[in-house]
Amino acid sequence: MHQILSGIRVLELGQLIAGPFAAKTLADFGAEIIKVESPHEGDSLRKWRMLHEGTSVWWQAQSRNKQSICIDLRQPEGQDIVRRLVQEADVLIENFRPGTMEKWGMGWDALYALNPKLIMLRVSGYGQDGPRRDEPGFAAIAEATAGLRYLTGHPGQVPARAGLSLGDTIAGLHGALGVLLALYERDARGGQGQMIDVALYEAVFNLTESLLPEYHVFGAIRQPAGGALPGIAPSNAYRCSDGQYVLIAANGDSLFKRLMELIGRADLANDPDLARNDGRVKRAEEIDQIIGEWSKQRTLEDILSALQSIAVPAGRIYTAKDIAEDPHYRARGVIETIESAEGLKVEMPGIIPKLSKNPGEIRHRAPTLGEHTESILKQYGFTVEQIRTLKDAGVIQ
Repeated sequence: MHQILSGIRVLELGQLIAGPFAAKTLADFGAEIIKVESPHEGDSLRKWRMLHEGTSVWWQAQSRNKQSICIDLRQPEGQDIVRRLVQEADVLIENFRPGTMEKWGMGWDALYALNPKLIMLRVSGYGQDGPRRDEPGFAAIAEATAGLRYLTGHPGQVPARAGLSLGDTIAGLHGALGVLLALYERDARGGQGQMIDVALYEAVFNLTESLLPEYHVFGAIRQPAGGALPGIAPSNAYRCSDGQYVLIAANGDSLFKRLMELIGRADLANDPDLARNDGRVKRAEEIDQIIGEWSKQRTLEDILSALQSIAVPAGRIYTAKDIAEDPHYRARGVIETIESAEGLKVEMPGIIPKLSKNPGEIRHRAPTLGEHTESILKQYGFTVEQIRTLKDAGVIQ
């Protein structure tokens, strides 16, 4: 099946999450990814979290559909190899600290001069300019700088983290979007290449909805609210009789009315002060308490069944085990299995989003370190003797 991005060649110079996640997204829809890794150690993600025979199972998901070439970018000969690859690349992705590529003689101006059709995605903590450009930036800091961390958790408690590197993956998605826009401008409208500057904190900030407009107009600083969604009611997590929690989002006007009728509070269902969200928000604590009293007398399954019968959005809080056992995930093909180079079968998120005619595919497993170094260099005209010389000098692996 023809993939939309087939024929697009991407050089991935980044490591860990943000840049590589952007590349993974492009790879799933057909782009050829040449991942440049440092000799001997490779991408640090290979050793992050839980390992099987020395390699992270996370690596199997993050690096599917990629080829691995080992080049020491600190050596001039290694930089020369990348410049040679750049001349035939469509996209280059890097997520080093700003100034690193320039130090290696591979800043935007230098690479654009080599290939005016090149699209360069640069992901960093704070962007390529501005007073904080030189500061190191990881997802946890970006989430805090963007205002997200302050809102996460319960009032009066230490702000919590989601337990995932959301700042990185959100930035990766913004980066992939930027690449697609730049490719459209270049290929559909006859334009040239361009540089895309994605900052982790800005990508997260882009998702903060009314946070800043409400402060600017009203001086309101949104506060953490636990399981609730401030300013929208009712939408919260409620304890059940079996100790589990049910999520109920009855914040639509008709949804609220049906929920109140179900729990035996027709008085609230017909209260004109609660007919619209702005009125319900003023009495959100009272409404949550009433729903909570009803939920704690019933099991999670009973509540879900009752709410499904009246079409009120509700759900359980899933663990990884719940996801793996949910037939809906399986029916939608959202979970796919890859066999690693070591023969380990690993389940992971499948191709998202779903396209009807060009749905993307996982074409091959994640590469071992430097698995494609020789084959890629031969494609670019390097001779066997040149490759041997570079290996002996420690430039490649």
